[in-house]
Amino acid sequence: MEIYVVRPGDTVDSIARQTGAPVDSLLYMNQIPYPYRLAVGQALLLSSGESFQTGQAISAAGYAYPFISPYVLEETLPYLTELPVFSYGFTTGGTLIPPALPDEPLIQAALSHNVNPILTLTPFGPDGQFNNNLITQVINNPAASQELIRQLEAILPEKGYRGVDIDFEFILAEDRYAFAAFVGDVRNAVNAIGYPVSVALAPKISDDQPGLLYQGKDYALLGEAADFALLMTYEWGYTYGPPMAVAPVDKVRQVVEYALTRIPAWKLSLGIPNYAYDWTLPFVRGQSKARTIGNVEAVQLAIQNNAAIQFDATAQTPYFHYEQGGQQHEVWFEDVRSLQAKFSLISEYSLRGAGYWQIMQLFRANWLLLADTFYLTG
Repeated sequence: MEIYVVRPGDTVDSIARQTGAPVDSLLYMNQIPYPYRLAVGQALLLSSGESFQTGQAISAAGYAYPFISPYVLEETLPYLTELPVFSYGFTTGGTLIPPALPDEPLIQAALSHNVNPILTLTPFGPDGQFNNNLITQVINNPAASQELIRQLEAILPEKGYRGVDIDFEFILAEDRYAFAAFVGDVRNAVNAIGYPVSVALAPKISDDQPGLLYQGKDYALLGEAADFALLMTYEWGYTYGPPMAVAPVDKVRQVVEYALTRIPAWKLSLGIPNYAYDWTLPFVRGQSKARTIGNVEAVQLAIQNNAAIQFDATAQTPYFHYEQGGQQHEVWFEDVRSLQAKFSLISEYSLRGAGYWQIMQLFRANWLLLADTFYLTG
């Protein structure tokens, strides 16, 4: 597969003639809707019609909520090896709280595609936000943590899950050892019934990195405690922050290089964002709030507003500006160029695989490029 960047005057037909790519393939792969308009600077994935699966074997995971569109799920599952279902919570006494909607359809769909459904465990409070007080109360209470583990052991075979992903965030610094011990206890119990345990890691670049997001996550301890780990290498550009790439490759590389000093490469998956942000300008900290959109939607937004797409060479990420209703906007998103740069990191460092947050919107070119770059294996 090749990547073509749209130039002024290009049309779908002219690109097809120039590259030899079939028109129907070009439209399908890049999700180009009628009347088939393009944006200058738009990156298109092209194929000659042949398919060669090359490169290293990796795992590919994509988080999904139970309300995912059945169509999007069916289109995406062929490119996954794991489907982490988001998410199960728990009480201070260690009682599991299932998702608000039934998770059985996702589990059965995953199993029907030979994809491993994974139970994602999160410490959400009543407000739906990560609650570090809940974490503290459970991991420091042997009775509560043992009850939670007992219920995990029971529900995995009952529901058909094939693993547990522990996604705890904003852990207090003083709980770093207790959290690692809890992850190890979950792993021992879950391994005993034949399933793996993974842990999600905030994107650190040093042992003593300050901040509530980082201080409770000890890479060395958690690398030992879990079977696998996901580097959450996204959210540099975020809802309440200034406009910038969500996952700039230069920043992502720093996290990977630090992680490899504490955790073996074969345990690590690279986090990849499947979303974009649209900021209004000027950015005012404490007041501005970016709108979350899909990557395919971002391109259509550029087309609708006659915006030329730029590409930041350092972040290896596309962006553009547009004006609507007298308001200036700045959009950063992912395309096949930025994804190729991230896939190159997986290859360069021989990482275990890729983990997507999240798969609720279909981004077909991403999955086709992933499958063309790597051999996907469980």
